[in-house]
Amino acid sequence: MNKAIIQCPHCGKSNRVPAVAEGRPRCGNCHREPPWVVEAGDDDFTEIAERSGVPVLVDFWAVWCGPCRMVSPVLDQLAHERAGQIKLVKVDVDHSPQLSARFGIQAVPTLMVIVDGKIVARQAGAAPAPALRSWLEGALTN
Repeated sequence: MNKAIIQCPHCGKSNRVPAVAEGRPRCGNCHREPPWVVEAGDDDFTEIAERSGVPVLVDFWAVWCGPCRMVSPVLDQLAHERAGQIKLVKVDVDHSPQLSARFGIQAVPTLMVIVDGKIVARQAGAAPAPALRSWLEGALTN
């Protein structure tokens, strides 16, 4: 099972956070909710993102993409701000050609919000932090 090591922003302890879990992850030390940031690919995207019990912010990105490197810290910050409310799932398009084709990814970064297995918002290209925050809030309130 795919697991990430996430440092709790509340107490600083490292936690193994599974990519797939019932409910929401909690810090083993302070029992608060850490940001949920995981990677997914062709083989596990459905289980990790589309079957998630919490809304998912998907980041389709590539290592060689400059705008992706600019957006990534903003997305990480949004995951921290909304710890316990969203799961950030990062998909490397170069390693996930089937997902790229399935979702018609023609530009990176491309962001999607998935709620209850359905895409509720989609945006291609980099945007400044306030615009991304507003876009995510709008997607989660619809």
